Amino acid sequence: MYNIVLLHEMIHPTYNLFLAIYLAHLLTDFVFQTARIVSNKHRGEWRGYLIHGVMHYVAVLALVTLADPHRLLTLSFQLLAFSLTLIHLIIDWAKVSLTKSHRISDNALAFVLDQAIHLVTIIGAVFLLVRPSLQTFVLWLNRIRLLQESILLVSVVYVLVIFGGGYFIRALLGPLWKEEQGQTKKEHEEVISAGLYIGWLERFLVLTALFLQSPATVGFILAAKSIARYPELKSVRFAEYFLIGTLLSVAIAIGGAIVLLKALYGTVAFGK
Repeated sequence: MYNIVLLHEMIHPTYNLFLAIYLAHLLTDFVFQTARIVSNKHRGEWRGYLIHGVMHYVAVLALVTLADPHRLLTLSFQLLAFSLTLIHLIIDWAKVSLTKSHRISDNALAFVLDQAIHLVTIIGAVFLLVRPSLQTFVLWLNRIRLLQESILLVSVVYVLVIFGGGYFIRALLGPLWKEEQGQTKKEHEEVISAGLYIGWLERFLVLTALFLQSPATVGFILAAKSIARYPELKSVRFAEYFLIGTLLSVAIAIGGAIVLLKALYGTVAFGK
C-alpha cells in the first residue's frame, strides 16, 4: 500500500505536466492552426512558422500555468518551453520538406509518424524537467509486471478478434462473393479489401463497446454501417454477403468480449 501511495505521489506531477504540454500541442496543431497557416508553411514562408511557433509557446505557458503554476517562472521551464517550440517547428519543417520533395508520401502513415515524433519529444522534455528518480521507474515497472497477464490477455483477444476474425471471414465468404456483371477482377478485389478493413474497425468498436459494458453502442455501430451500405444492399447477392459477414463479425467480437469479461471481472455482464 505504501509503495502504491509513493508511486502516485511521484508520478502525478510528471503525468500532470505531460498532459498540460501535450494538450498545448494538440490545440496548436488541430484547433488554432488555420488553413492559411498551413498554406504559408507549405510555401516555405517564415511567417507561417512564426505564428505557429508563437501559438505553441503561448499555449504551453497558459496550460502549465493552470496545471503546475510554480514552474512557470523558473529558468529551466522557460528554456524547455522555448526549446520544445523550436523542435516542434523543425519537425513540421522537415515533414513539409520531405513531402514536397516526394521523399515520403503525404498520407496517413506520415501523419502518424509526425505525431509520434512530437509525442516522443514531449515525453522527453517532461522527463528532463521533472527528472523522476530511479525508484519511480522501479515502482512503475513493478506495477506493470503485476498487470502483465491482463495486458497480454487483452492484446491477444483484440488481435485475434480484429485481424484473425477478419481473415477467417474473408476465407469463408470469399468463394461466395463473385464478380458482378461488368465488374473487373481488380474492382472486385478492391471491394473485398474494403470489406476487410471495415470489418477490422467494426470488430474493434463492438469488442470495445461490450468490454466497456455498453451494448447500446453496438446497435449504433450496426445502424451506421447499414445506412452507409444501403445503396449496395439493393443487390441481393451483396445483401446476403453483407448480412452473413456482419453477423459473423459481431459474433466473433461478442465471443472475445465474453472471454475478456470472464477472465478479468469473473462475470459476463454486458450492461452496467
